[in-house]
Amino acid sequence: MAIDAALPGVVERLHADLAGEASGQVASYIPELTRANPDHFGIAVVTSGGETVSSGDAEVEFTIQSVSKAFTYCLLLDEVGRESVAAIVGVQPSSEPFNAIEFDPRTNRPFNPMVNAGAIAVSAQLRERLGAGAFDHVLRMLSRTAGRDLQLDERVFRSELETGHRNRGIGHLLRNAGVFEIEVDAALDLYFRQCSVLVSARDLAMMGATLANIGTHPCTGAEVFGVAAVRDTLSVMFTCGMYDGAGDWACRVGLPAKSGVGGGMLAVVNRQLGIGTYSPRLDAVGNSVRGLKACVGLAEELGLHAFDCMNAGSSIVGSMLAGTG
Repeated sequence: MAIDAALPGVVERLHADLAGEASGQVASYIPELTRANPDHFGIAVVTSGGETVSSGDAEVEFTIQSVSKAFTYCLLLDEVGRESVAAIVGVQPSSEPFNAIEFDPRTNRPFNPMVNAGAIAVSAQLRERLGAGAFDHVLRMLSRTAGRDLQLDERVFRSELETGHRNRGIGHLLRNAGVFEIEVDAALDLYFRQCSVLVSARDLAMMGATLANIGTHPCTGAEVFGVAAVRDTLSVMFTCGMYDGAGDWACRVGLPAKSGVGGGMLAVVNRQLGIGTYSPRLDAVGNSVRGLKACVGLAEELGLHAFDCMNAGSSIVGSMLAGTG
């Protein structure tokens, strides 16, 4: 599957147009994240066949943060199945901030796995099921999804561990509600570690391409996730992945996506593309300003919106990719 010359031009032009965008602030509630260079900006696109287009700081590493939530959710779905996962976390959007201490009043469970409460519930279940080796298992999964060996940023992990009092409070409430039975510190250790894994925009695009390719890595051929788990994960990413900005995203971009306060953003065009961006300046709801605008531009120029009335996502991208299907 070869990339037509038009796609690199679109990526390069968007990067150039947005490079001067200086709005937003670097995350500060995790002290170590304040060390990020606010001028870093990278865009990467990977096809379901594994070919890559990138521009700017697409190889600069940063911590994956909340983008990891999509992948641990997908992993747990594969491990225990939809019904067991639904018993601990819902799939409903929430209008509250990502770190809200609030559960669905109907179920006394977190609204969805893309907010902190839901992701901590998922991490706790993985820790409970996989034992002390849970993080090694999660790291192997993330590495297989990216197609290379990923590493933990020890400094960010320690910073999160030392300052994550709100998340620790959420953990105690989850345990009190019967969502998990292990010690809160064990659950939070896995959660903080998974958020502290180092990735690049190119890695995120490759991980998105693995989801786009229904769980199979486009270069290595590794079958990382099952089809049903990917379907459910992409569905929740579409409705809940961009925090309390998810509705605006769904209308304007129309793709499954997940953002993180480290500045990373991932979007998926089913069966076609993974998109990864990095820019640490965040908007008021915690999404990367330049990353969001880059995805808006890609969706508009390539017709990627899932409900595009002309179905341009298939025809335009298809014309750029030789030998599709």
